[in-house]
Amino acid sequence: MNASDRTPADLLRSALAADPARPFVTFYDDATGERVELSVATFANWVAKTANLLQGELSAEPGDRLALLLPAHWQTAVWLLACSSVGVIAEVGGDPAAADLVVAGPDALEAGLACSGERVALSLAPLGRRFPTAPAGYADYAVEVPSQGDRFAPFVPVDPDAPALVVDGVERTGAQLVEQARTDAAAQGLGPGSRVLSGLAYDGWEGLSTGLYAPLAAGGSVVLCRNLDRLPPEALEKRVESERVTGAVL
Repeated sequence: MNASDRTPADLLRSALAADPARPFVTFYDDATGERVELSVATFANWVAKTANLLQGELSAEPGDRLALLLPAHWQTAVWLLACSSVGVIAEVGGDPAAADLVVAGPDALEAGLACSGERVALSLAPLGRRFPTAPAGYADYAVEVPSQGDRFAPFVPVDPDAPALVVDGVERTGAQLVEQARTDAAAQGLGPGSRVLSGLAYDGWEGLSTGLYAPLAAGGSVVLCRNLDRLPPEALEKRVESERVTGAVL
């Protein structure tokens, strides 16, 4: 990664320039048997499309607050980086009633209706499938995102010193987020080629750092596991071996 990177979106651009073909996020859901692997290039393409959706269709602007009501999931990681690309503040588990926009999974649709702004729903179904019928009051992410552009350019340059993420009641700027991610990566001994398996939720900084930001800052990758408690120990050992995991946080 480049020392000049000051936002998570900067880190992703550097990763894309360095090695677009390498795996970046490998996602497992042990409740459904789903496995999805995204290279840096594929992940960055999803981020670009989502950022275009945010900036264009949803008219989001830098400083807007987005209540992110999603579990640990590869699409959640995409939304976090898309928010960084636009300059939108991602509030993890934020109050929809106080947010400008809300992005909700199936378990948070009712709560998300408290947002008076734009609302986007994710089915979180395997293969990114759409809802059979879009939930009332929501746009279906799987319907809206495919037609978005594959390249993204912000209308307004993102300020690294502006708020970017709120989690655990702590607000971090883009620059602070990158600095903390680098500190965490160093503390965990992560470097280029590191591959972290994380079974932590995305509801706190530790889970977000371990399962996204620290590997991104280090030039590594993550094996993100949801419902890991359903996996027998011997199957977990096989996963660690087959995915060439260099470190795990369960």
